[in-house]
Order: sequence, then structure tokens, then C-alpha cells
Amino acid sequence: MHVMIIGAAGMIGRKLSDRLVQERSVGGAAITQLSLVDVVPPVGVDLAGAAVDCITSDLSQAGAAASLAASRPDVIFHLAAIVSSDAEANFEKGYRINLEGTRFLFEAIRLEGETRAYRPRVVFTSSLAVFGQPLPDEIPDDFVLAPLSSYGTQKAICELLLADYSRRGFLDGIALRLPTICVRPGKPNKAASGFYSGIIREPLAGQPSVLPVPRTLRHWFASPRSAVSALVHAAAIDLKALGARRSINLPGVSATVGDQIDALRRVAGDGAVDLIREEPDPAVFDIVSSWPRGFIATRAKELGFAAETSMDEIIRVHIEDELSGTLN
Repeated sequence: MHVMIIGAAGMIGRKLSDRLVQERSVGGAAITQLSLVDVVPPVGVDLAGAAVDCITSDLSQAGAAASLAASRPDVIFHLAAIVSSDAEANFEKGYRINLEGTRFLFEAIRLEGETRAYRPRVVFTSSLAVFGQPLPDEIPDDFVLAPLSSYGTQKAICELLLADYSRRGFLDGIALRLPTICVRPGKPNKAASGFYSGIIREPLAGQPSVLPVPRTLRHWFASPRSAVSALVHAAAIDLKALGARRSINLPGVSATVGDQIDALRRVAGDGAVDLIREEPDPAVFDIVSSWPRGFIATRAKELGFAAETSMDEIIRVHIEDELSGTLN
């Protein structure tokens, strides 16, 4: 099986490639070729008995998607995107990368299939930003899409494209609406939601962190470990049960910022919490306060998707995966 990860240099992409190297298979099929693709050189991995290609490519550039599709990967994980704040601040860049790059990929797959039968599994990472206010406390699977950001709009359009290309038989796609991934390792990025990780990650490392929103703000979370597990699961399951609705709200944890801070205190003590400094930022609040607070996620659970059940568990996963269990 040939597996391709587009966006392989990002945090989730790196963790996904590590997971695939560890398991060496997807859905019981051995990986014979692994292609790691990103706009910056992806970090190579060693997959014994399989070819590993590291490809520098930008889907939004002419010919890039066609070149990738020509290698006819069996499974394509499409993770590449610019994040929410960047897409809001740079309108043309957001649509070029998040929408046009995705459309080019789907169209390249379609055209590749015109010469010889080809219908890959495409796992696309969408976002809870496809929903917008007014929102119920728990969003059901059939809730209307009404994004209130350019990023959310771009993801919603890509979901529709994925469903139509799947309906026409050009690809076999599934879109995973990821919860906000917390705790993200590494340095902060430009995502409006980045502080959700920062108020946990930095204090655990003995560093100060800024909280730009009220402690009462509620949100929907899952760990990087859960996100990777969902991607691998989506690549392997029978998608006939999805029918024409190819997008899934993934399970997660509904918690307020105050709940996060309380969990941090239980895990790491008052000293860690004291490193959080509150500095309200109306621009960040305007974006993230329009996002969902919780999901029912019935379809995803019926299909075998799972996540953590508490913020304490999410923090423990971060400690286990990133801090080598040095905190007790």
C-alpha cells in the first residue's frame, strides 16, 4: 500500500508518520511506500522494507497536485492548511492554500483516474470552525454549517467538494472535523486557538503564558494522540455507512478555560497556574467565541472513533507523549 501525507511537516503530520512507521500498516495492509509532502522539507523517517519519499510541494501551485496524484497513492491524508488567524488576516492566501490547493488535489485525482481506474481513500482534516453562532451547547450531527470566519468557510467548501467527488466516484473521501488539538507540543503557531495549548504547555515547562479570553469560555478539545488515532481509523474503515454525508464530528472533551486551569492545578500544582497571565484580546475572543462548545458525535462513536473523556486525561497524554513522564 502506498500512503501519502500532505502536510507531513506539521505537528499532526509528524505524529501521524511516526504512528505509521510504528504500525507499518493501515487497516491490515502493509505499507510499501510512504510519501511525506509539505511546502518545507518534511523530516524523513525510516520504514524498514518500504520506500520513503520526502517531497517539497505546494498544492496551490500549478502542476503540483498532478505530480502527486501521478504516483497513485492508495491512501492520502490531506492535512495541509494555513491556520485560522492567518486565514482571517490574509484573505487571498487563505483561499489560495486552504481552498484552491484542496480543489487542485481533488481534480488531479479525478484526471488521474481518467487514464486508468483510480479511486484513493482521502482523509481530509476539517474543523469545528465550519459551524457558527447561534449554537446549541451540544451540536448534533445534522446541524447546519454557517461559518463565521474565512478559515471555517474554506473548510466548509472543501467538505462539499469532498462529498461531491466521492459521490461521483472519483475518490473515497471522509472529512474529520477535528476538535481543537490540545495540548499541542512545540512552539505556538498563528492559530486563534493556540492559547488553549499555551496555558497548559508553557506552565508545565516552567514558562509564563498569556490567556487572552475569559475563563468562562467553553470549547471542544482532544489530544494529538486522539487526532492521529482518528486519522488512522478513518483510513481503514468501510465508508459506506456514511452515505452521501462524508463529514464527521469527532468525539472530544467539552471544557471551559477555567476547567483547563483547574485540571492543570490538579496535575502540576499552584506554581504552574501562577504562570498564567490574563491579557484580554478582543480579536482572538471574537474568533474563538463563535466556535462550538460541545458535540454529541453520535455517528463518529458508532463508527468506532474515540477520544479522551476529561481535561485531566488530555494533560496526562501530553506529559506521557512529550515530557517523558517527568511530572507526577
